Amino acid sequence: ISAVLALYRPGPMGENAHNDYADRKNGRKPVEPIHRELKSALEPILGETFGVIVYQEQVMAVAQQLAGYSLGQADLLRRAMGKKDKKVLDKEYVPFSQGMKERGFSEEASQRLWEVLVPFADYAFNKSHSAAYGVVSYWTAYLKANYPAEYMSALLSSVKDDREKLALYLNECRRMGIQVLPPDVNQSRAEFAPVGSDIRFGLTAIKNVGVNVVESVIATRTSKGKFTSFVDFLNKVDINVCNKRLIESLIKAGAFDSLGQTRMGLMNVHAEAVDSIAVIKKDEAAGFASLFDDVAEPEPDLDALSTGVSLEITTQEWKKEVLLSFEREMLGLYVSDHPLLGVEHILSAASDVSIAKVFEDKKEGESVTIAGLITSVIRKTAKSGAPWATITLEDLEGAVDVIFFAQTYQLLAPHLQEDNVVVVRARVDRREENPKLIGNEVTVPELTAQGGPLVLSMNVAQCTPDVMKRLGAVFSQYPGTTEVRLRIINNSRVTVLKMPPHSRVTTSTELFGDLKVLLGPACLS
Repeated sequence: ISAVLALYRPGPMGENAHNDYADRKNGRKPVEPIHRELKSALEPILGETFGVIVYQEQVMAVAQQLAGYSLGQADLLRRAMGKKDKKVLDKEYVPFSQGMKERGFSEEASQRLWEVLVPFADYAFNKSHSAAYGVVSYWTAYLKANYPAEYMSALLSSVKDDREKLALYLNECRRMGIQVLPPDVNQSRAEFAPVGSDIRFGLTAIKNVGVNVVESVIATRTSKGKFTSFVDFLNKVDINVCNKRLIESLIKAGAFDSLGQTRMGLMNVHAEAVDSIAVIKKDEAAGFASLFDDVAEPEPDLDALSTGVSLEITTQEWKKEVLLSFEREMLGLYVSDHPLLGVEHILSAASDVSIAKVFEDKKEGESVTIAGLITSVIRKTAKSGAPWATITLEDLEGAVDVIFFAQTYQLLAPHLQEDNVVVVRARVDRREENPKLIGNEVTVPELTAQGGPLVLSMNVAQCTPDVMKRLGAVFSQYPGTTEVRLRIINNSRVTVLKMPPHSRVTTSTELFGDLKVLLGPACLS
């Protein structure tokens, strides 16, 4: 771990040290000295790193033992190399080569060693730091491997205000098979928190929901017991929680899902319910009481509330795209599901790179092809009156803005609509401090194309009656003509089963998403 942390830096990578180290360590290439004269002299210094310079301490040791530098002089040499001042380096080479000559090395060997040392010191790392970071890396790797939900909860909480990193780490949770659950009034804390092998979104992540409200809700469920229904929630919480805008935000974010009512149903009645309970709570707070306040009275029936109108909560639910749209509105990103789940392989094949890495390697003017979901379109008008637009394109790892100037926009406008899944070819523009993409082409990929049967991979341990029953229920929601085959994996043995005709499906983004939720992210790979 220490070597990897030091090798993946500009200096060592400039000398291809990271690949040489890996090849030599794994026996793919022989260990070769920097120069044939230096083999025995460098062995005590570079032996543990297979003849490759990895650490700054090795640079200093080379100067001391091969060129006769003192420890202080060696450190000054290291600093001079780091500054990359040619005049200073040319001057420093004189005592370096002289020292090597005095110890019996040729000018050729001195020059070759110098050529390796100088670019390495461009940005190298010292071993003491690398070892310390290695310890932390080992700790975090151990935690991620053995306490994945707890570790990822802490990681998500640490970047809760950075939506791009949240999207990146949520995708990592999906890859690991960890389900990130929407906020819940009975389960959520203020921050992300592990719930068994899953992670629960914190209530403070919801738009319009403040810390004081969250503390009040948690204190209420602690003192009065968990909420059993929507009206029970309204009955128990303090009046400051009974706010239409706040309750609407909780509904859209899915915070009441565990109480048994649909989000659509609660949205239809929440305003009436809040108005009614607010009257009751205000009267109670003002000290109004019945003329018979000495007589025990039953708790008010909030299903009838003060209006005398029964709350009829429909069991109908919004379509998945509407649910996810509201969820994104309240949380800033998709949580319980994602419109792109199930079609990642299609988008990956159509693109050069994921959106999170789009600016890593591309230079000014280079073209790049990316794919994802359009989550926003901002249309503008130039001084000439011609329309143009900036879209936000999002995949499972991140989001990026793409500008379409007037001439291009006029041709591509029909495709540039929110919630469209598209493939964009763009040019990298690095002329300003923040790089951007200039869109040139847009195509719409075929997401439901199926060249053969739908093949699902399952571990034999997943083949329980409950899972198979739930799998059948998923198939029944998407009836069609595409055959389904199960690829059952039992250690090194693989068995492929052909499902009966009644299990045939119509492939879609929604189907792929539901299958991944049930069987795990790798079921379609």
